[in-house]
Amino acid sequence: MKKILLLFLNLSLVLGILAACSGQKQSSSSGEKGEQDQKSKEPVTIRFYTHGTEDGYAWKKTISAFEEKYPNIKVDVVQLSEKQDGQEALKKIDLAAASGEEMDVVMFTNTPEYAQRVNLGMLEPIDDFIKKDGFKVADEYKIDPKVNGKYYGLPGKYVSWFVLLNKDKLDAAGLEVPKSWTWDEYMEYAKKLTKDGKYGTYFHGPWQGAWANYINLKMQSQEKDAAFLKTDGTSNMDSPLYKESLAMRLKMEKEDKSAVPYTSMISQKMNYRDQFFTQQVSMIVTGTYMIAELGGSERFPAEFNVAVAPFPQNKVNEKGAYSPADGDILGISANSKHKEEAYKFIRWYTTEGQVAQGINISSWKKTTEDQTIKLINDTIAGAQSPEKVDKESLIHSVQTTITAKGGKPVPYQKEIDLALSTEFEKLFLGKQSLNETVASSKKIVQEIIDKNK
Repeated sequence: MKKILLLFLNLSLVLGILAACSGQKQSSSSGEKGEQDQKSKEPVTIRFYTHGTEDGYAWKKTISAFEEKYPNIKVDVVQLSEKQDGQEALKKIDLAAASGEEMDVVMFTNTPEYAQRVNLGMLEPIDDFIKKDGFKVADEYKIDPKVNGKYYGLPGKYVSWFVLLNKDKLDAAGLEVPKSWTWDEYMEYAKKLTKDGKYGTYFHGPWQGAWANYINLKMQSQEKDAAFLKTDGTSNMDSPLYKESLAMRLKMEKEDKSAVPYTSMISQKMNYRDQFFTQQVSMIVTGTYMIAELGGSERFPAEFNVAVAPFPQNKVNEKGAYSPADGDILGISANSKHKEEAYKFIRWYTTEGQVAQGINISSWKKTTEDQTIKLINDTIAGAQSPEKVDKESLIHSVQTTITAKGGKPVPYQKEIDLALSTEFEKLFLGKQSLNETVASSKKIVQEIIDKNK
């Protein structure tokens, strides 16, 4: 409870400070317009706050390409986590905003985190910049980051979900790399891979409101309404797939004993990278942002062969595997003194910059399939041990993924995620039954929606 109160106190502080900054900006912006127009032609340095590491984002190469095109704009990358931990970075972003630290560009790892900071006044609307550039976001990007009818950011990398497999463990168990499979089959694989004191799988979430997508796995394996909220913004908690998702995880942990217990996860503060790359588990459900690390990294050298399977389905779909999709969102800090330069960087980075970076799958629709395949090939080829990656299974999983339709970002999504994480914890700590958890979840989500109407 104390952590929750501290979070809201911190966010309230952010709101207060940013509101003050906003008021100051409004009173002086008209008088300084001419001066700013003059300064816009002078060399400036923008500060870019990100969770991304050099291994995961190739910042040296990426920033060098941007500065070559825009020599009057220098980018100072402020790396917020050595582990590329989005939650660690987010806490530092909130603290920086609360203390009035000057930021120009801020990267968020997903749309709920971004939408919440929009609601706190942390980010500047960019609709005027977009209008001046003459494009429509929906035509340009696979992810639509509109919040309350306005745009405050643009999407960079595109993240869909798949399953990483320890191929050595699969071979030893006589299991094939799935080209399409169901959650029931996933459960069977996990049981067969649980041996010698090691678990078959690990689910990295929920975690104090973060990684809430691990609560409703089956709900996400469908064409539409693949989230806690439907595409029309109403509650989706009546879906039987919510209860089925919880029941599946209960069975795997309590009955099959094929998944790392939730109590171990929270007490030992486990991380999915450590669990998989140190071979404590044989399978993890994760995102395409992991492609850059599959052939080994400085932190985790490749010591076993890795294969990839599509996101499991409730029933096999011949067209492909439905998967939820999200990605990094880059916005301009409301207190930035270089908003025009910050926008130029954001627009470049989320389009041709993604191609120049050459690591992550892009949200930019103009990226061709050939470019995506080349990106995967080049990324794996540049790994420490490219021979350890089953590249065919990786490309197949990416190519056969169909984006599931979830709801648009709402400023109170994190409130929903936190509330449902709390209900999940009560269930897995034995404080309430499955039926009680489902009933309470429905009630809480509806109350949050009603409160925010």
